[in-house]
Amino acid sequence: MMRIFSKALQRRSAALLALGLSGMASVAHAVADLPGGPAVNQLNLHPPVTEIATGQSQLHWLMLVICAIIFVAVFSVMFYSIWKHRKSVGHKPADFHESLTVEVIWTAVPFLIVIGMALPATKVVIAMKDTTNADLTVKITGMQWRWGYDYLRGEGEGIGFISALDRSHRILSDEGGPKAGSDVADYLLKVDHPMVVPVGKKIRLILTANDVIHSWAVPSFGVHQDAIPGFVRDTWFRADAVGDYYGQCAKICGKEHAYMPIHVKVLSAADYTRWVEAEQKKMAALADDPNKVWDMAELTKRGEAVYAANCAACHQPNGKGMGPIMALDGSAVVLDADKSNQIKVLLNGRVGGAAAMPSWQQLSDTEIAAVITYTKNSWSNKTGQLVQPSEVAQARK
Repeated sequence: MMRIFSKALQRRSAALLALGLSGMASVAHAVADLPGGPAVNQLNLHPPVTEIATGQSQLHWLMLVICAIIFVAVFSVMFYSIWKHRKSVGHKPADFHESLTVEVIWTAVPFLIVIGMALPATKVVIAMKDTTNADLTVKITGMQWRWGYDYLRGEGEGIGFISALDRSHRILSDEGGPKAGSDVADYLLKVDHPMVVPVGKKIRLILTANDVIHSWAVPSFGVHQDAIPGFVRDTWFRADAVGDYYGQCAKICGKEHAYMPIHVKVLSAADYTRWVEAEQKKMAALADDPNKVWDMAELTKRGEAVYAANCAACHQPNGKGMGPIMALDGSAVVLDADKSNQIKVLLNGRVGGAAAMPSWQQLSDTEIAAVITYTKNSWSNKTGQLVQPSEVAQARK
């Protein structure tokens, strides 16, 4: 009986392995090094582009060399002693209980080694924590599952935006990944709005989170800082080279954790100034009068854009949802005549089960009003209901 079971298990394992290999082959695509991001067959740390990352890399190699020397020395002495003093050549074991000299040596030598390793490590750690005299201060807020950037001090003060996975890459992921032969080096690392900073300037980062613990990590900068709800942490970097640098949320923050990339674009001083001017013009154009009364056509058009940028990745463009994500087309909350229920869901989110959804408080009152109006009057939802920004503002209080 056991023999029959064993053969059946072997056949099943072989079938599963073949299925897995065929699945891998179906999604295989051309892979190339991504400058500022992961490289093919990468074994070492990312090439450093900041003082901190350079210090970490040098410390890494120093510790590796010290540990390798200790390993070779200890095992060489051990194997030599075992071979030279083996019983088969007639060696007699020494008969003693204590040796002050040996105890002093095996206490003092490791102590000196630890001190020798701690000094350079402490120097790097202290440098990592020195956020003084920053040229630019940016607040980073982790949220399920995107990053919010607010420029608090320095050139660009007042700029704020949300950065999320580019929709085209989410569609690729939902379809099983890039097609065979395609060249998508930045797969699942492309965002719709990258963080932009000037080269050669000290950037202080203030991090927090709206919901769960996230972690902002960009290996080329040597930055890996947790963003914790209710706490403010800070770190810094100064990029020495213009370019694009990538990272990801380094904490498992929920089911969309894999779709929370980081893209930092480092520009020359002149290009950064032009970017700041362009962003300020965009913000001025999008600034909404909180007391403005919108009509249905205006809100629906605005809501369609907000939905495409923030909601369609999960609920799909047709509002049908997917997997455990609830559909908005025909949803009881959307069709409810009491508009406050849907406003509360967007402001506070939902927890637990298939209906779980993150809070969208980071959207403006007008954006929330627009997207609710859009969902209430799209697909088969023809409620004729309209939500004004003032209603959302009132619900925030």
